[in-house]
Amino acid sequence: MAKFSASWTLQVTLPAKTYPVIIGHDLLSQADLFAETVKSRQVMIISNETIAPLYLDNVRQFFADRQCDHLILPDGEIYKEQQSLARIYDELIQRQHHRDTTLIALGGGVIGDITGFAASTYHRGTHFIQIPTSLLAQVDASIGGKTAINHPAGKNLIGSFYQPDAVIIDLDTLNTLPPREFRAGLAEVIKYALLQGGDFFELVYHALKKGLADKNSPALAEIVRECCRIKAGIVAEDEREAGRRALLNLGHTFAHALETYSQYQRWLHGEAVAIGLYCAAKLSALLGFIEEDQVVLIDELLNLAKLPSRIPRDVSLEALRAIMSQDKKIKNNKLRFILLKAIGDCSIDEVTETALREVLKCAVEGEVIHVKQG
Repeated sequence: MAKFSASWTLQVTLPAKTYPVIIGHDLLSQADLFAETVKSRQVMIISNETIAPLYLDNVRQFFADRQCDHLILPDGEIYKEQQSLARIYDELIQRQHHRDTTLIALGGGVIGDITGFAASTYHRGTHFIQIPTSLLAQVDASIGGKTAINHPAGKNLIGSFYQPDAVIIDLDTLNTLPPREFRAGLAEVIKYALLQGGDFFELVYHALKKGLADKNSPALAEIVRECCRIKAGIVAEDEREAGRRALLNLGHTFAHALETYSQYQRWLHGEAVAIGLYCAAKLSALLGFIEEDQVVLIDELLNLAKLPSRIPRDVSLEALRAIMSQDKKIKNNKLRFILLKAIGDCSIDEVTETALREVLKCAVEGEVIHVKQG
């Protein structure tokens, strides 16, 4: 019986394992929670230069009775690469961590991705705990077992599926999240609203109209919980992205190309996803799946979230198209995109070269072309 206090606990149920997603306030001060979720006698906490000063000592105190080491990496997507991964391996080896050690990811999506990949490969697999501290990681990246590092040719090209033992979401960590990072996380929230539709879409839409972008919404906790519930259900149905889970990549083909193009220097991941969502909506309209007024509605959501939605004019569309050739959804050498058939209804479809190039042009800043075909 759990002794700790949590507002909600969801279960991610998979064929090989089941693990909890624990959501609540003040979780990082609850010793019983860590005693229940971390059983190993060795612990390695991976964090970054931004998050470690805020929360590392708080988490370390719960492991005073065992070996607890830590590694602090630089902050940023550009550090989700082989050199940082090697630093994790080196630290584990130097500190003589064994297969039954637990790696704890304390940070946002970058820390979760690289720590998870290290956990999946060190001694062919160790224990792994996610403590996401950004909105984007809480609603999306920490759940489902996708781990990866980037390659100069593309984002997340080297990775694995490796599920954590638990995900601990302390909503209070959002209080220290910079406004830009918080808004970037809203892009993934909007993605879930578009995938789910119905009441959840209305909840997100009205929360944005009432100030969610400035953290001024009593609905925030409910929104985080619902995103986690949606993600957990999809992952339980399709752990390895053989079917429905691919829909979670809505907007991400465009986003990953933008991030790679800029060498992860210009946009946060969520900001690139926001532009990608607009591009996906434009592409869906071009193919006749949705009406132009739904594109306008999606654009309104992104504006309410204070997120970018257009490709800047100085970006080379030819270079973006070339980068997309590395996309992981390519099948039989055909580029496939997640398309909206309606809000709450998406599918994955092949797209012609002509349609893709037209949409890229229409999504550039300043363009007002209506692309729906009759």
